[in-house]
Amino acid sequence: MLKLDGVTVRFGERAALDAVDLEVAEHETVCVLGPSGSGKSTLLRVVAGLQPVDAGRVLLGGADQGGVPVHRRGVGLMFQDHQLFPQRDVAGNVSFGLRMRGVPRARQADRVAELLELVGLPGAGRRAVASLSGGEQQRVALARALAPEPRLLMLDEPLGQLDRTLRERLVVELRSLFGRLGTTVLAVTHDQGEAFALADRVVVMRDGRIAQTGTPLDVWQRPASEFVARFLGFENVVAATVSGSVASTEWGKVPVPAGSAQGAVRLLVRPAGVRLLPVDEGLRCEVEARTFRGNHVALRLRPRSGAVLEAECGLRDAPGVGELVGVGFVGADVVVLGVSPSPPLP
Repeated sequence: MLKLDGVTVRFGERAALDAVDLEVAEHETVCVLGPSGSGKSTLLRVVAGLQPVDAGRVLLGGADQGGVPVHRRGVGLMFQDHQLFPQRDVAGNVSFGLRMRGVPRARQADRVAELLELVGLPGAGRRAVASLSGGEQQRVALARALAPEPRLLMLDEPLGQLDRTLRERLVVELRSLFGRLGTTVLAVTHDQGEAFALADRVVVMRDGRIAQTGTPLDVWQRPASEFVARFLGFENVVAATVSGSVASTEWGKVPVPAGSAQGAVRLLVRPAGVRLLPVDEGLRCEVEARTFRGNHVALRLRPRSGAVLEAECGLRDAPGVGELVGVGFVGADVVVLGVSPSPPLP
């Protein structure tokens, strides 16, 4: 459906996109994830035709989009702030793209009613935009983007302005809706939870380049680099030397999965892989802080030497701040990220 072939966009000396290659299959939902300034919104604007490229090609359905204006690309775009027309009612907003394409009024009315039913706002056509909640505005913006039946739907931080509870509910509804419609979706977000819940495939960007791509499960279980691991919220990353099935670290010996790269590496230990032991076993640590996370407690553990460790445990078993515990490591939750950087030259 969509192919980016060596796409580069420069703003002065800075490359917002640096020779990016990306493909999105028909009926696939792909979420582009990354921190501010990573190039994800520029990528979306390039596909929509809102941003010219300095090099490379954008192809939709195999056709080069060079020189094709926005309104002829057959894509739908939904912005973070929804950009609804305040002077029009809900039906007027949803039918906007249909009017622009000269769709007969009777068909417009049928399509609007169909879409409002689909997004959970049946009978809301006469309501004023100003009377809608944030979640309702999001649904109207989605209906408007879907109305012309775009071959590719693009979402720019679609749930960014909503509260967490509503966001979590709507992301499940969106995934179900796209599955039923068979819509091809390219979305950008900085929220990994949102991306992982919505996407068939996740693309992590850094400084205008793709740092990793894969299914949400693949990216979560096997971050490709320290950058990806830390962006996903993992903090237990240290230098290590792997020999066989064990890594030597500042926390002592840590088991690694079979087949891991040998030698100097960067090592990630997920919090679930930090196992609490009796104080006279393993690595001796003091509980520096603990945070309630709903179904578990997150702990910050301070060893006598070396970096602080993040761990998690059940509610009933959580030690208190200031308590001493022992720590061991579970190899299944250890990831070898790559070669440790060389020390600077004197």
